[in-house]
Amino acid sequence: MSDSPRPANPRVIITRELADSNQNRMSELFDAVPNLTDKPFSREDLIAAMADCDVLVPTVTDQIDAEMIENAPERLRLIASFGAGVDHIDLAAARAKKIMVTNTPGVFTEDTADMTMALILSVPRRLSEGERLLRSGQWEGWKPSGMLGHCIGGKKLGIIGMGRIGQAVARRASGFGMSIFYHNRRQLPPAVEETLRATFIADLDDLVRECDILTLHCPHTAETHEMISAERIRMMKPSSYLINTARGDLVDENALIEALQNEKIGGAGLDVYHKEPNIDPRFLTLKNTALIPHMGSATFEGREASGERVIANIRVWADGHRPPDQVLEGWV
Repeated sequence: MSDSPRPANPRVIITRELADSNQNRMSELFDAVPNLTDKPFSREDLIAAMADCDVLVPTVTDQIDAEMIENAPERLRLIASFGAGVDHIDLAAARAKKIMVTNTPGVFTEDTADMTMALILSVPRRLSEGERLLRSGQWEGWKPSGMLGHCIGGKKLGIIGMGRIGQAVARRASGFGMSIFYHNRRQLPPAVEETLRATFIADLDDLVRECDILTLHCPHTAETHEMISAERIRMMKPSSYLINTARGDLVDENALIEALQNEKIGGAGLDVYHKEPNIDPRFLTLKNTALIPHMGSATFEGREASGERVIANIRVWADGHRPPDQVLEGWV
């Protein structure tokens, strides 16, 4: 970071509407500019904002690339992102420009794990299909062969990415009688594995082949981009399910859609997509897929807590100290 003094009353531009309590507090503490319309910033809007503030508060949908950062005036010294993910910010360019980046990790862990577990329960039991059938007026009543799905007790759950959220999912799934397997960059300590009743699988392909349900909980990086590839989708059991509440870019969507269309796998539960909010329209025609609009962290409590973390990061930075949630080299 630059050694130049930090402004006592930094100008802070917020790209999306936050909780009222967050915005009111920011207005009390800083020269804050909220986005009361909640209209997403265009690239041009972001460039203009970066030229007019000391601190930018973007969200995970604001793509801030190297060119934008390189051309930002020296005034911009902190990008205090709202949310845990930082794949929307070119971190290397920010480091080169000596712009500090912070995020809000851990805030949405339990909320996202809850939503993941909801999809793990929903997709094999065909809850979305059942609701659509009922709303269509075509339900003919209960029958022994009607709307049969798969139970989850005793099934093998494969967790890809065993960080905070992956571990929270493991705790929940264990309570439903599932067998927990996981793949991670590093194996967890034996005591943690024992607590979670989780078994490490070093080879991701082995996990994909063996598990009945796969759930994704890793960041999007160059290494994880479309890690659930066409080849790996072909490895999945015909009765297996894919759950994704992490990032849409972790999955080869074309291959997934083709597998679902041809019933090569049992189904999918998705909260995230490529090019949100413009999801592939083919998803909308699939019966064996539960689709929700990026709701994993959508709780009043979680969003307010995330805003509070943003405020804390800005205050500590403005006081001349390292913010608690600074994104360091090698974060991903």
